[in-house]
Amino acid sequence: MVIGLIGAGNMGSALARGLGEPLLVVDAERSRAQALAIELGGEALDSAAELSERADVVVLAHKPAQLDEVAGELGGRPGAVASILGGTSVAAVERAYPEVPVYRFMPNLAVEARRGVICYAPGARAGEGPERELLGLMGRAGTLVELDEPLIEPATALMGCAPAFFALVVEALVDAGVRHGLPAERAGVMASQTMAGTAALIVDGGLDPGELRRRVTSPGGSTARGLAELERGGVRAAFADAVAAVVEAGRR
Repeated sequence: MVIGLIGAGNMGSALARGLGEPLLVVDAERSRAQALAIELGGEALDSAAELSERADVVVLAHKPAQLDEVAGELGGRPGAVASILGGTSVAAVERAYPEVPVYRFMPNLAVEARRGVICYAPGARAGEGPERELLGLMGRAGTLVELDEPLIEPATALMGCAPAFFALVVEALVDAGVRHGLPAERAGVMASQTMAGTAALIVDGGLDPGELRRRVTSPGGSTARGLAELERGGVRAAFADAVAAVVEAGRR
């Protein structure tokens, strides 16, 4: 299956690296398309129309506002369309590409390391296209989660924005360590590796997050004191507000 990618920005490039396929690439900045194509052993093309002719599936990773413009540039009807456009419903993509199998995917940046989460909502004609093969390909880049489309926006707020939220937590821990005399580089290693190890206990070890927290927390101990300060600072409410803000913005 030949994959064509329209848009070689951060998320499009991250997904391409996670898939590990020699893609056909088109981007408004040709140098960016060329760099990604060279990295993956693919090919940068001059036009979306040529990409549409040569690709079995066209992955839309351009700016959402360009949906109709890019559909016009594709000229002949593509065989299938996979969209990773934020805030763009399956119905909107199907209107731009009538009578074409459409698949909506929402990945997060961790797909680049093949540890991402990719939410999926199929279009009305998904079964008429290469759905099984495409899902298998996307599964290389992380964990696939099929959702009813109304849940895509809150899912995006949770898993799509969470890499930035988690990075902020690591930054905050590093800053706190530095204030108490730790070298920044070593504090960074400790904070990031601790986060990775904790995730492994939850994901690979099947440990419930609440149980993990209880196992680390001795009554009246240092972790209990630290958690009390986090609760006093409103950490749960802050995360709830962050997710709510993203969901509300996506529904406007």
